[in-house]
Amino acid sequence: MKNNFQPIEKEVIKNLKFPKNDVLSDELEKKFRKIELERALRLGNGEKVKFNIYFEDERAKLKVHTTIWGLTEDQVILKTGVTIPISRIHLLD
Repeated sequence: MKNNFQPIEKEVIKNLKFPKNDVLSDELEKKFRKIELERALRLGNGEKVKFNIYFEDERAKLKVHTTIWGLTEDQVILKTGVTIPISRIHLLD
C-alpha cells in the first residue's frame, strides 16, 4: 500500500485542497489512527522524532516525512503552521 504514495515537501501542503470525507471507513482504524497521532505528537515534541504521514488530497495519495507539532480535534499541525485534516490521513510510520 505504501508504494503508491508520492513524496511531498511539507511546504507544499498548504496549497493542497482536501475533501471533507474520511479516507478510513472502519471505526477501529480511525481509533488506531488517533492513538498513533497522539504517540507521534509526544515523540515529535519530546525527542524530535519524524514520521511518514500517508494522506490524500483531492487528487493524489501523498506522504510527508516530518515532525508533528500539534493536534486539534480535526487537524494535524506541522512546523510553520501547516495542517493536514486528520480525516485525510491513512497511517503513520
